[in-house]
Amino acid sequence: MKVRNAEIKDIPELIELLHQVLEIHAHDFPEIFKSGTTKYTEKDLEKIIVDPEKQIFVAADEDDKCVGYAFTVFEHHPETNNTYAEDVLYLDDLCVSYQCRGQHVGRLLFDRVREYAQEKNCRRITLNVWEHNDNARAFYDRMGMRPVKTMMEYPVSEK
Repeated sequence: MKVRNAEIKDIPELIELLHQVLEIHAHDFPEIFKSGTTKYTEKDLEKIIVDPEKQIFVAADEDDKCVGYAFTVFEHHPETNNTYAEDVLYLDDLCVSYQCRGQHVGRLLFDRVREYAQEKNCRRITLNVWEHNDNARAFYDRMGMRPVKTMMEYPVSEK
């Protein structure tokens, strides 16, 4: 297994993995997520792959098939009245194919994200994880991530 930068040729496999992630979210939050869709389209992925502020890492098997990904976004947070300036790497999405889970592919991807954050002189890596996604939460805990804040909501109406 190797981790490399995503290429245009990876888009069909990225779409399949994005679909796997979306279905997890659609199952847990059907009032938010549309089953049968993906977070990004093929056109979106084409733009992301060439965007210098974004980076997609893929885990590729011995046949160079994409079996996992990590989407990252470089963010510069300027100094404000009450916070210091900092560069942050936002981990937008991480997925390992159902067939490859338990084989440490996620760790390989996360290790590459850590290296990239160091290369970019980022102070920290941030991400969001959905409640009820216990597997993702446990994985990020094992990677050394820690909660910093919690987003909460109050449903005003049922749609």
